[in-house]
Amino acid sequence: MCGILAAHGLEKPGSDRARLIACSKRIRHRGPDWSGCYVGKQSVLVHERLAIVGVDTGAQPLVSTDGKITLAVNGEIYNHLKLRTTLKAPYQFKTHSDCEPIIPLYKEHDTGLCNLLDGMFSFVLLDESVTPSRIIAARDPIGITTLYQGWDSKRPGSVFFASELKAIIDECDKIISFPPGHVYDSRDQSTTRYFQPTWWDGDLEGEAAVIPKNPADLTLLRETLEDAVRKRLMSEVPYGVLLSGGLDSSLIASIAARETEKVALAQAEARKKKIEEYRTTIASWPQLHSFSIGLENSPDLLAARKAADFLSTVHHEYVFTVQEGLDAIPEVIHHLETYDVTTVRASTPMYLLSRKIKAMGVKMVLSGEGSDEIFGGYLYFHAAPDAKSLHQECVRRVKNLHTADCLRANKSTMAWGLEARVPFLDKQFLEVAMNVDPQEKMFNKGKHQEVDADGCPKMEKYIIRKAFDCSPDGKPYLPRSILWRQKEQFSDGVGYSWIDGMKDQAASVVSDETFAKRAERWPKDTPDTKEAYFIRDIFDSLFPSQAASDTAVRWIPRGDWGCASDPSGRAVSIHTAAYETDS
Repeated sequence: MCGILAAHGLEKPGSDRARLIACSKRIRHRGPDWSGCYVGKQSVLVHERLAIVGVDTGAQPLVSTDGKITLAVNGEIYNHLKLRTTLKAPYQFKTHSDCEPIIPLYKEHDTGLCNLLDGMFSFVLLDESVTPSRIIAARDPIGITTLYQGWDSKRPGSVFFASELKAIIDECDKIISFPPGHVYDSRDQSTTRYFQPTWWDGDLEGEAAVIPKNPADLTLLRETLEDAVRKRLMSEVPYGVLLSGGLDSSLIASIAARETEKVALAQAEARKKKIEEYRTTIASWPQLHSFSIGLENSPDLLAARKAADFLSTVHHEYVFTVQEGLDAIPEVIHHLETYDVTTVRASTPMYLLSRKIKAMGVKMVLSGEGSDEIFGGYLYFHAAPDAKSLHQECVRRVKNLHTADCLRANKSTMAWGLEARVPFLDKQFLEVAMNVDPQEKMFNKGKHQEVDADGCPKMEKYIIRKAFDCSPDGKPYLPRSILWRQKEQFSDGVGYSWIDGMKDQAASVVSDETFAKRAERWPKDTPDTKEAYFIRDIFDSLFPSQAASDTAVRWIPRGDWGCASDPSGRAVSIHTAAYETDS
């Protein structure tokens, strides 16, 4: 993953070069390995590179063999090798980059190329073979990568794109978060949706009208997730896994450990047979490394230790203090570019952990984001009045992942030049999991909880737990205490004192008098707690413009389901009751 900045429709792009390079420098943390700049007839493209695939030859912006098409990409294209073989016309590739196939695909499919890409990406492509020159921009289906689009009213006809808000905030007086699954075309200034899966209907906020009826195919769920992890191990640099000890990260770690072991065995066999040139698309240490963070003796640290021991990973755990977390909050908000309480809570420990991981020389990690949205795994889902409502909430949460968990996973890690890949958000896996009859995702806890014929609890994310409860090779994927562990939201699992500490800090710096006037200061998105006020105040000090605040989105729990306004899992009524049956 990298950082990109592009401006199109400029009168004197050569004169803008130095200023735009300075703007791009604000996101150099995303790409510390190299910087590149291309100046066209009306455009400037700047790229900050984090080298993971095509390390020696993949510098960007990439330019076509005829010099007329220029490309800047943030992301990874997992099926790039296959795409090279599907081209109708021969193309002379200059690099081993997974991104370069986008250029010949554009020549053959125009904007239709977006549906051919399997990966996470935001890109800007400049075509100077036509007059006036054309620029297209696109973002991956779910919004795993971040992308912003901006306009400057003083320069009519100009348009700007950047991986982060801070790169264009001084150039634009109107900025939006570019919608996931869409492509922009400067020819008619249109932005259209290209991602149209079978489970998607309505707009980002619209309720799903079609409710799936497919029974849960546990084997298909397991195999599709395994494929999703396998393709995301494409790397030429050492990688690891984020391991909280919860179900989602532990499943990803388990699959990754198995795949890493396969590669190690293949390499050993190659050496045994004295094969001089054994090549693989996976680079790692002989054993998978796992990373966790928490307060002293936190639930996540203890569970992650157990999972790592079972999986035989080389495990690294980092203990932070509440004060260290509080000290980091302004930096975290600077990188996140949002004032959402849930996102800031969870991002702070992830931000601290990412710094430790990067210090070890690791550039890529796998993470477990997305599972709770797909399977209705948050504890408040127990309050869904019926299966239809649960499915509609799942669809809504997946559609809006780019405003919360994807934003957190991307920016918390990329703050230190660390790339996070998220297998649960694989297009093929989503197609399977989102088309399961939502009745099979319904659950309850405590004394109302059901059990299946094998004695397994019908708890949150039951079907994905059950899919990995047995293994074709007889080797368990995880200990039962981990596979059937109750959901703890990341900000809770790192230690309950973390959220309590944030609330105490906010109470100490936000007076009752100040809080009482909050609606006067912020008529829109008025903070409903002192903690939210505290975070919003920091955000405004870093990003004081209206254009910046308009890009932020707050996540609010389902009040119509009787949910508490606090997004913490502990605020859900069944959190404590759940432990009555958990062991």
